Amino acid sequence: MKPTSLLEQYGPREAMEYDVVVVGAGPGGLATAIRLKQLAAAKGADVSVVLLEKGSAPGAHILSGAVMDPIALNELFPNWKELGAPLNQPVTGDDVLFLSETGSRRTPNFLVPDCFHNEGNYVISLGALTQWLGEQAEALGVEIFPGFTAAEVLYNDNGSEIGNLPSVKGVATGNLGIGKDGLPHDGFQLGMELHAKYTIFAEGARGHLGKQLITKYKLDEGRDPQSHAIGIKELWEIDPARAQPGRVVHTAGWPMDSQTYGGGFLYHLEGNKVTLGFVTGLDYKNPWLSPFEEMQRWKAHPAIRAHIEGGKRIGYGARAITAGGLLSLPKTVFPGGALVGCDAGYLNAARIKGSHAAIKSGMLAAEAAFEALAAGRSGDELSAYPAAFKNSWLHTELDQSRNFKQWFKKGSLVGALMTGIEQWLLPRLGIKRPPWTIHRTQADHASLRPAAEMPQISYPKPDGKLTFDRLSSVFVSNTNHEENQPAHLTLKDASVPVQINLAKYAGPESRYCPAGVYEFVKNDDGSDRLQINAQNCVHCKTCDIKDPTQNIVWFTPEGGGGPNYAGM
Repeated sequence: MKPTSLLEQYGPREAMEYDVVVVGAGPGGLATAIRLKQLAAAKGADVSVVLLEKGSAPGAHILSGAVMDPIALNELFPNWKELGAPLNQPVTGDDVLFLSETGSRRTPNFLVPDCFHNEGNYVISLGALTQWLGEQAEALGVEIFPGFTAAEVLYNDNGSEIGNLPSVKGVATGNLGIGKDGLPHDGFQLGMELHAKYTIFAEGARGHLGKQLITKYKLDEGRDPQSHAIGIKELWEIDPARAQPGRVVHTAGWPMDSQTYGGGFLYHLEGNKVTLGFVTGLDYKNPWLSPFEEMQRWKAHPAIRAHIEGGKRIGYGARAITAGGLLSLPKTVFPGGALVGCDAGYLNAARIKGSHAAIKSGMLAAEAAFEALAAGRSGDELSAYPAAFKNSWLHTELDQSRNFKQWFKKGSLVGALMTGIEQWLLPRLGIKRPPWTIHRTQADHASLRPAAEMPQISYPKPDGKLTFDRLSSVFVSNTNHEENQPAHLTLKDASVPVQINLAKYAGPESRYCPAGVYEFVKNDDGSDRLQINAQNCVHCKTCDIKDPTQNIVWFTPEGGGGPNYAGM
């Protein structure tokens, strides 16, 4: 039964009115809500703000490296140290390694491009920081609804007034208690509507509502196609003798070939913990490549295993990363709303950082929304937000590194050379902004080549101590979904996975998914079919991005489902 028919049968939905609705309790969404309440308190105004979070709590779905630049947090909470923000471990050392299959070469610090330096930054758990930001938001009066998915954008019936495109009215949360058959069962509850004068979308990379809004309002018109990567991360508890709190390691080279964008990170936290992971650009060409298994064999490299050997893996997760930078940044405002954080694409791939950018973008959107509310406006474009961004340090930072991913599209040798020129040589010549701009024209999904044209890749079997398989990895991500619900991973055409993806690309979904969701199995008659194990999904969004025919569509499952990350 379709949601529209459920609404007709059981509606109308309950509706709640707010000044601002924020979708997503990541750093960008929380910064938006916090800044709104800070401004309201300073002006003695009453601004109602509600924040929806599909995870079981703020931080449950948050996954990041993370080395954080505190520049934006300094602006949001100048006294964050006194307030107890969990930035406990300053960076104490910085290594950039180039790996061969068995060896490594450290880049001398004076030759490391400026974008890779981390003096003054902190090794953190972004999940822990997000939890802390959630506490600050609630203390300021923000209403946070954890376990509620924003399943649908609601529009006002005013399209004729603003060029035939209606303004955003708010969002509707997902229905609860729908069975696999699409019919209501015991405990069924119709979703509710949250109406607002302005709705801010902060869903993270490839947000499913943000994706719809970008298409509806043509927000990416005239921009380079967005570029994504998948980051796969593990958390380890290590031998205290190996601990180097604050040590930051980044790697390039092996196991990626010269035409594939990717690299590793390894950060020493406090408390004998190491967070490490591997990032693979989703514009890779070879359908035989498996980002998950690339990460596993990367861990076995002598330069990496030396940090974690003898330790215990205690966490796992994966998440898509929006990496296109300034040239792929869509228009961030539309009638009645805005995009912030990775829902828009503010991450700085050259610095391997996005949380500071998410916080700053949320603050800028909040300031524009507060100004509009104070003027008695609603439902229009918050044009002050992109204007403020263009005059901010964030724009300067992203503009300086705008060519980073574009150069790496031309191969790792060209990428490394031009990054060195733009991020090391030019600044030392007094040229802060590269005088040229390089564009990309190809979407990530279009880069995949037929399997017959590319070399097969043989990956070693996991040993269960240092390297692992997908299912044991999903287990330590604490992923759980209500079993009796419609699959949130849907196919536009059920014949495409076998007739096109398997036949032409050797079934890449079985390799690019880091959670074992997609599996080709045999029917009784020997024919192939795609089995979707949706309960394994860690909400990374890779399938929605990389599927070569764009046949897979990611929808929100019931609220509270998915991973339940701890310390990630």
